[in-house]
Amino acid sequence: MKKIILYYKFTPIADPEMAKRWQKELCMRLGLKGRILISPHGINGTLGGDMQDLKAYCRAMNETDDFKGIDFKWSDGSKDVEDFPKLKVKVKPEIVAFNASDEIVVGKNGIENGGVHLKPEELHKLVEEKGDDVIFYDGRNMYEAQIGKFKNTIVPKTETSRDFIKDIEEGEIAKHKDKPIVTYCTGGIRCEILSAMMKNRGYDEVYQMDGGIVRYGEKYADEGLWEGKLFVFDDRMQMAFSDKSKDIASCEKCGKNTSNLMNSTNVRRKLHVICKDCATKELV
Repeated sequence: MKKIILYYKFTPIADPEMAKRWQKELCMRLGLKGRILISPHGINGTLGGDMQDLKAYCRAMNETDDFKGIDFKWSDGSKDVEDFPKLKVKVKPEIVAFNASDEIVVGKNGIENGGVHLKPEELHKLVEEKGDDVIFYDGRNMYEAQIGKFKNTIVPKTETSRDFIKDIEEGEIAKHKDKPIVTYCTGGIRCEILSAMMKNRGYDEVYQMDGGIVRYGEKYADEGLWEGKLFVFDDRMQMAFSDKSKDIASCEKCGKNTSNLMNSTNVRRKLHVICKDCATKELV
């Protein structure tokens, strides 16, 4: 059975190049494909393959001092096609390119100067207690939020993670520094950094969705505060949490509600929302 795992861990890595070599050898031996980024701050990966091979990978990670205890998020892969064309393992200055490597403090237990982690049920409790004062802030880029987001969310006008510095300093969210703000992203990694950046700039009460949208969707699916579908970074492009998932985006050609994304330029931030009928016409 084909599966996909999404994971990250912030922890000091003494020798990222050695970690890279080990990761590459391990994944090649197990026949796994996907993308892994390693930096002095930790590791960030998305891998696809057979369930047993992915389980072997997780066991190998848990046998190391640096990578044990990772929260692996599982989802179903595609049935008929490979979700990842090849394996890429790279060493970068940051495992998410915010251009803010000097803003986070990383210890063995993760980022030490970030926001308060909220589990899905704790998020609901916060909203019950503080109501409309709670502001959601999407820690993803605009093209990801087109097909799914939390209700009453401020979606930043960002095309890359590097754009967030300007947005939290000058964008719509900067008007609400005195409000409780919940940051969220796909699996939680970007909010680890984003919440620290916000606290460094004087935001009073910053929270982050523990485990990201993925963990929230596993808990509440489409019965809670989430609406739409989740953008994912493999060839599936999007996934639904249940059969009640709605299409909240509009086709750029005909206006019909859809979650279908079309990439005509091979540049992810230039994805277009085009329904399947119009997409078929485009390709003819």
